[in-house]
Amino acid sequence: MENISFEDVFEGKLAKNEMIEPKDWMPENYRKHLIRQISQHAHSEIIGMLPEGNWITRAPSLRAKVVLLAKVQDEGGHGLYLYTAAETLGVSRDELLNNLHTGKAKYSSIFNYPTLTWADIGAVGWLVDGAAIMNQVMLQRSSYGPYSRAMVRICKEESFHQRQGYEIMTHLAFGTKDQKEMAQDALNRWWYPTMMMFGPPDSESPNSENAMKWRIKRETNDQLRQRFVDQTVKQVEYLGLIVPDENLKWNEAKNGYDFTEPNWVEFKNIISGNGPCNKERLAARNKAHDDGKWVREAAQAFAKKRSEIYAAA
Repeated sequence: MENISFEDVFEGKLAKNEMIEPKDWMPENYRKHLIRQISQHAHSEIIGMLPEGNWITRAPSLRAKVVLLAKVQDEGGHGLYLYTAAETLGVSRDELLNNLHTGKAKYSSIFNYPTLTWADIGAVGWLVDGAAIMNQVMLQRSSYGPYSRAMVRICKEESFHQRQGYEIMTHLAFGTKDQKEMAQDALNRWWYPTMMMFGPPDSESPNSENAMKWRIKRETNDQLRQRFVDQTVKQVEYLGLIVPDENLKWNEAKNGYDFTEPNWVEFKNIISGNGPCNKERLAARNKAHDDGKWVREAAQAFAKKRSEIYAAA
């Protein structure tokens, strides 16, 4: 009888588009890649609450406040789903959070930009969450089961977030002259940072090859970035705004737009911790974690006491 190795079984599942589950054998590099990717995704959801949470008390109407509250709450839930998925790979949540709080772990570069006006909240919902959806829809077919399943609900909620952002931009773009200028200013400042969200060019991405090989991702950074531009330009035109790219031009041969690449030097600088809000974001996150210490201790004490009661019954 032919000997079949664990690696053969793993590769066979990938070839048949079957899910890899927590109790299945997996290469150590696959596990490490997933921990890095899923934890960075979780960190991005948690840090992503900060620039929007800053506007909850300043939302221009009660409805806008309630909608923004719901969105920020969703993002906290997304972080929870993703940390839970990462834990199935044998890493503790305490370790993941410590890596975030000490700056060892990365999160999406987009959250190191400031939200200066209410239009920025619209741009974040429309552009940033729109890019997130584009990146995350394919993750619903990720080869790792817990990650794939977590993404199903996350993508549905991100769709609501994008609609919320586009609604804000619509109100501004079709409002007064000053409101339209505010919308255009937000678009100008968020366009290129959003394009960076898909990661560096494929030729410079150290992780894309393995992510594609292991079917963790199904499309490359450059493919996703191209699709984002092609879809978003039409939305910009509907709003009567202008894409801040003088080189933007439809290319009939590739059935897509030619566009200016983001500033990759700026991107590398930000993920190295030197962006406009890097230090502010980590300081706020560490403070929130420290302030919540008593809640965690109380929950642990309650759980311990309950276990003792059940054990004695």
